[in-house]
Amino acid sequence: MLARTEFCAWRDAPLDKADRPLEGKRVVITRAPEQSNELRVALTAMGAEILLLPAVAFAPPEDWRLLDGQLRQLDTFDAILFLSQNAVRYLFQRCRELGIKCEFSATRGCFVGTVGEATKEAAIREGLHVDYVAKGQTAESLAQELRGSLAGRNVLLPRGDRGDDRLSKALLDAGARTTGVVAYRTVAPPTFDPAILRLIRRGDVDSIVFASPSAFHNLSGVIPVDELARLSSRVHFAAIGPTTASALRNSGVSVAIEATDSSSSGLAAAIAKHFESRQPAARRA
Repeated sequence: MLARTEFCAWRDAPLDKADRPLEGKRVVITRAPEQSNELRVALTAMGAEILLLPAVAFAPPEDWRLLDGQLRQLDTFDAILFLSQNAVRYLFQRCRELGIKCEFSATRGCFVGTVGEATKEAAIREGLHVDYVAKGQTAESLAQELRGSLAGRNVLLPRGDRGDDRLSKALLDAGARTTGVVAYRTVAPPTFDPAILRLIRRGDVDSIVFASPSAFHNLSGVIPVDELARLSSRVHFAAIGPTTASALRNSGVSVAIEATDSSSSGLAAAIAKHFESRQPAARRA
């Protein structure tokens, strides 16, 4: 087993051991760098040693025409729903490039909804007033929770290229007139850190965290699925929710931790609870 000092990782100032349930645990986060900070901070505060191995990256659409067409007629929409920070970031970036003011609720009462507090904060930073944040923290729950308020409204749904049509269908079933448009693409990162890959393959990490099926599939491009499946018998694979967990299980990988709360704090708490529950058995052994 490699020494834990092989390379530098983040740690916060020491806290009481009772407040550090992940003390001595090495956790790999596969989220994109711009999305990993909140989870990294939460896990580090619990004592974990964090290794960042981005397994996803983001890029603009290959063709702007569909998005540009909708942005040029923003005043025809009664509501806009943001499912991710990336949707906010890329939509506003494109508006600035086109010289279009994305005012929405700020001036004309357009309803703004988001999935997750991080997405809400991203929208607020762009000057929006957010009317609603999904309690269930998923796109499907957002649609169910807003069924009564979006009927008859024109809804703009900027999303990633790998998003499915379940939300659009749910909104249509609720009586909304929905326009979904790709605002960004999810792509594989150009490279993976070879030192971290070596640690994973040797089983010298305690947990690998996946926040999307894309992250898992991209990682399986450099570590074959059958090898990941074998690793999952001794490394604790963590998934942010049922969709990601299903993608891992359908590939033959064991999922030890499945967070029902898809926020970063919820995922960190699920990881901590999992390892805390194993400590009495480890002491008996």
